[in-house]
Amino acid sequence: MIPSPITADDVARVDDRPQWVEIVPVPGGEEIWWDEPRPAEGGRRCVVRREVSGAVRDVLPRGWNARNRVIEYGGRSWRPLPGGGLVFTHWDDRRLYQLSPGGEPEPLTPPGPDRYADLMVRGGEVWCVRETDERRQVVAVPLDGGPAREVVTAHHFVMNPRVSPGGRWIAWIGWDHPAMPWDGTELCVAPLRADGTAGPHHVVAGGPAEAVAQAEWRDEGALYAVTDPTGWWNLHLVPLDGGPARNLADMPLEFGDAAWKLGYTWFAPAGDRVAVIYGTAGGRRLAVLDPATGEIADLGDPYTYWAPTLSVSPGGTAVAGVGATPYRPFEVVVTDLATGEHQVVSPPKRLPPAEALPCPEAMVFDGVHAHVYPPAGGGPAPYAIFVHGGPTGASPLVFDLEAAYFTSRGIGVAQVNYGGSTGYGRAYRERLRHRWGVVDVRDSETVARGLAAAGLADPARIAIRGGSAGGWTALAALTHSTVFRGAVARYAITDPEAWAGETHDFESRYLDGLIGPLPGTRRRYLDRSPTLHAARASGPALLLHGLEDAIVDHGQAERFLAALDASGGRWAYLTFPGEQHGWRKKETIVAALEAELAFYGLIFDVPTPEVPPLTLKGRT
Repeated sequence: MIPSPITADDVARVDDRPQWVEIVPVPGGEEIWWDEPRPAEGGRRCVVRREVSGAVRDVLPRGWNARNRVIEYGGRSWRPLPGGGLVFTHWDDRRLYQLSPGGEPEPLTPPGPDRYADLMVRGGEVWCVRETDERRQVVAVPLDGGPAREVVTAHHFVMNPRVSPGGRWIAWIGWDHPAMPWDGTELCVAPLRADGTAGPHHVVAGGPAEAVAQAEWRDEGALYAVTDPTGWWNLHLVPLDGGPARNLADMPLEFGDAAWKLGYTWFAPAGDRVAVIYGTAGGRRLAVLDPATGEIADLGDPYTYWAPTLSVSPGGTAVAGVGATPYRPFEVVVTDLATGEHQVVSPPKRLPPAEALPCPEAMVFDGVHAHVYPPAGGGPAPYAIFVHGGPTGASPLVFDLEAAYFTSRGIGVAQVNYGGSTGYGRAYRERLRHRWGVVDVRDSETVARGLAAAGLADPARIAIRGGSAGGWTALAALTHSTVFRGAVARYAITDPEAWAGETHDFESRYLDGLIGPLPGTRRRYLDRSPTLHAARASGPALLLHGLEDAIVDHGQAERFLAALDASGGRWAYLTFPGEQHGWRKKETIVAALEAELAFYGLIFDVPTPEVPPLTLKGRT
């Protein structure tokens, strides 16, 4: 194996990205606030601010974690308050807190099971989504410590609460089982009564086959909304008078994405224009759209992909966001909307030498989209097919130090955006409908075979790896294909019928669309189950799982390994106390990566002396 300057510690240090950016007016100018991961501090997310002077300081004291687990994946977890204060959700006890400058956080909500997300500050209250067991409402929580007031009780799931500029109306996005928020949602508007509660609502956009992803008020009579009646998430103007919505930029590109977290912002009004992010999974540009003409002016910045968090300055002159390129990690950037000039405001990260980094390329293999990160040393080389989670998600073409950890050692990486992935329109997304475990496996095979046919990959040394739904695809491919030498599955679904009955409420009906409603389509669940077909595995498996995972219980991994072991397969299994659905702690990130490298060393028959050895159990 080729020596590399990139360590697992390096990956942990640069892991994840900033999120929830906001421009905050202060005396003498504007501050930029965001939150960022701290893997070395137990994986907490810390709110920071860049002051007018340019200094970057923590807003949230050490030991506090601005996260939440509404719908288990979380949502917008903090907002600044006038005068430099902060309101935020704390991971450890789920409560809302207020932090005054120079003080300590004070709770705004009582202890208990309630969770809060998608925060918005209005006057002396925090308006947000409250989750109690399997019920979600929009509530208003007074900043003086008074009891919460129920504002909206409507759908099983709600997000995006927005009060109109004059305070007459409240809008939100809602949906019910069995739909997921990318299947069909409703944009609702209701009058606000004098007591601060919503009156009867009416639906102004969306429906069973139309998914509204974000909405913001233009004025008292209309909203801007990202929705997809054409099969593409475009920006629309939605009037309240019952007239039809108007597509402001009708094109086969996406101005939104799947709402896995509550509070994503793909656009932000900027005076009489709108700052937007649009494109595909291969690239999302930052631009300004003129609603009157439909003209889109790209801002000409160097970033090729923007995360779904935008904030426009009060005067509409600048936008803050989080951008990346294939050669620069995600960073907080402020862009002048008139000139396109940009300024990086987050502290720079220490990166490996440029020669150790791959030059990724977007490629298409028989209609399947993939991002290929070539290995040092060229090919034919061993390859790892990376499968993203979701499965309604996508792998962006960006700087990826985790991929570079392997490519710098001579192992190529191909990230597959299989049928079902976002970024390519609803038709591509719905290729996976009722065919999960079939289309995703075949598309992964297609990319693997395409790499081999092009002379890039050694066909005898191709592995597959993924997390969550990607872990499912990795194990489904291992047990239903002969292409892959081995599989790495992180917090993976292995038994879909059992998972449908044991997972959390948000995804409890997800499989209705991915495989089919139970019990009528039970045969599909049995036919596609990796656990039930472990005896057909084409190679060994490495499974990794957090012991506090509420989305996929670690019993899923253990049932698969028991079946693999019983059939004579070889395997390794690592568990991580204190981790949920994904890695956040430095020690977990390091251990998982080093174990994966050691696993590839075993199945590709190459030495990996720089990492602890891994022993495969089962028959030799």
